[in-house]
Amino acid sequence: MAGIGRLSTKDAVLLLCDMQEKFRPNIFQFTNIVSNASRLLQASRVLGIPAILTEQYPKGLGPTVPELGAEGLTAHAKTSFTMMIEEVQNEMQTLGNPKQAILCGIEAHACIACTTFDLLEKGIEVHIVSDAVSSRSQTDRLFALSRLKQSGAFLTTTEAVLLQLVQGAKHPNFKEIQQLMMQPSPDTGLLAYFSAL
Repeated sequence: MAGIGRLSTKDAVLLLCDMQEKFRPNIFQFTNIVSNASRLLQASRVLGIPAILTEQYPKGLGPTVPELGAEGLTAHAKTSFTMMIEEVQNEMQTLGNPKQAILCGIEAHACIACTTFDLLEKGIEVHIVSDAVSSRSQTDRLFALSRLKQSGAFLTTTEAVLLQLVQGAKHPNFKEIQQLMMQPSPDTGLLAYFSAL
């Protein structure tokens, strides 16, 4: 049923936005955000969900951080805020135009926001992994999440995505996904978002 946001491994793509070296000292909760995104990437490999990676002006902002574990992915360089550059759109076409995007990375109020707007305009369901998304300031991050929810994106968490994709212990890859959840997701300061509602 359209509109309720039920994730499916058949129709999803994981979008990894600009988790680069130069952002490391400035992004709120950077280490934890990348750690959660890394778990999502590991799960996508287990479950056969394609992943697409971008880098914002890598010549100046450096490569994707190694702890993301994105070896083997082509990093699409961009200077626009949206991930939906021509090369990414072509890759999505090659993948059969996935109907759902699982989105993580930085910054929430810039590249994540612009990517979300473009995906929603194309009729693609957007699942923003709130504990795998951040900005330099917590204020910009929280207001961006609120704004994107108003636009029709689904806000979720790393663990919720992992559980929804397998739907239960009978899934053939459940044990592998369960291993990724042995350590609870780190607190990335999202409780402030809910206390502000």
